[in-house]
Amino acid sequence: MFSARSAVQGGVLRRKIRDVERYVGREAFPSEMRRRGFSVVENSGQFVIFCNRDPIRRVL
Repeated sequence: MFSARSAVQGGVLRRKIRDVERYVGREAFPSEMRRRGFSVVENSGQFVIFCNRDPIRRVL
């Protein structure tokens, strides 16, 4: 997941929750995101992962 071009360049990834659970595990995933300093949003069966340390601002 983190070798994807957008992740390496500090972009945004979207992954299905069931895939993350299958490959990484629901318990290990948040720990790894904190370790990397990434933010994650969950919506409609997807994780949206912001692969940078910039703050997130909700517009609406």
